[in-house]
Amino acid sequence: MSTPQSGIFALGTASHAYLEFDARQQGAGREFVSAVASLREPRTTMGGINLVAGFRPELWRELAPEDVPRDVEGFNRDLLGPDGYRMPATQHDAVLWLSGSAYDVVFDTARAAIAALNALASVAEEASSWPYRHDRDLTGFIDGSENPSLIDAPELVVIPEGSPGAGGTILLLQKWSHDATAWESLPVAGQEQVIGRTKDESVELDDKAPDSHVARTDQDEFGKIFRRNMPYGTVTDHGTMFVGFSADQRPLTAMVESMAGLTDGVRDALTNYTQPLTGAYYFVPSTQSLRRCGGTT
Repeated sequence: MSTPQSGIFALGTASHAYLEFDARQQGAGREFVSAVASLREPRTTMGGINLVAGFRPELWRELAPEDVPRDVEGFNRDLLGPDGYRMPATQHDAVLWLSGSAYDVVFDTARAAIAALNALASVAEEASSWPYRHDRDLTGFIDGSENPSLIDAPELVVIPEGSPGAGGTILLLQKWSHDATAWESLPVAGQEQVIGRTKDESVELDDKAPDSHVARTDQDEFGKIFRRNMPYGTVTDHGTMFVGFSADQRPLTAMVESMAGLTDGVRDALTNYTQPLTGAYYFVPSTQSLRRCGGTT
C-alpha cells in the first residue's frame, strides 16, 4: 500500500518554510531528484521537522512515468484574465515544505537541505510562514473553512491505489501579496462582501455576490481540495502562501481560472486586494516512491 507524505496532514505546526529549487544542469534530473528524496531520512520527520518534497510533474514523469497521473503538468503558462489581469506562472523543478513547532529548527533544517542540494540545484524562491490568530489569514478572516476533516482529507486528496501516482497528491503553491492599506480601508461589511463570509464566525452569506471569493472558489462546484495556507512575510511586506492539495489537478486549475475570470470574465473580488506573485504545480509522490528514488527501501 502507498502512503502519502505525513507532513501534508501535520496540522498545528507554528513555523514553516517553503524552498523552491531549479536544477543547475539539464540532464541531471535523476541525480537531483535522488538527492531531494534522500532528505526524507528519517522518513517522517527530521529532528522534529515535517518535510514534504514535491517535483515538477514533467521532471518526475521522466524518472517514474508510471508513478504520476498522465495529465498532470506544471504551471507553465501565465493565466490572463480580463482587463490585463495576470496570474504568473513561475514553475520550478522541486519544492521542499518544512514545518515544525519552532522556527530555529526549521531554519537550521532548511539551511542543511540547501547545503545538501547546492551542487545540483539553486534556490529560486523562498518564503517563511507562521500562523496568525490561530486559523486566520492576514485579511482577518478564517482560512480553510471548507477544508475536509483530517479523517476525510486523505481519501479526497490522495491518489487512490491502482491509479498512476498512488499515495501521491498534486500541490498548487502560490504566493499572494496583500494590499493591506486598501483592504483595511474597507468597513467590515465591505470585507465580508468581498469574501462572501462573516468575519467573526465565518458563516457563508446568503446574499453573497457572484464575484465574492467564496462564489469564485466553490468546492461544491469545482471539487474538494485540502488547504494548508499560511501567512508569510514581514510587517511591511506580507500576504498568504496558498498551499492546496488535490488528487486531481482539475479542481485546482478550475479554481484559479475562476478567480482570474477566464471562464466568464468575472474576476474574484479578492484579487483587487491581493496579487499573485508566484504559481507552480508540484507532484508530491508517496513515501514509498521517495524511498525508491532516494535509494532506500
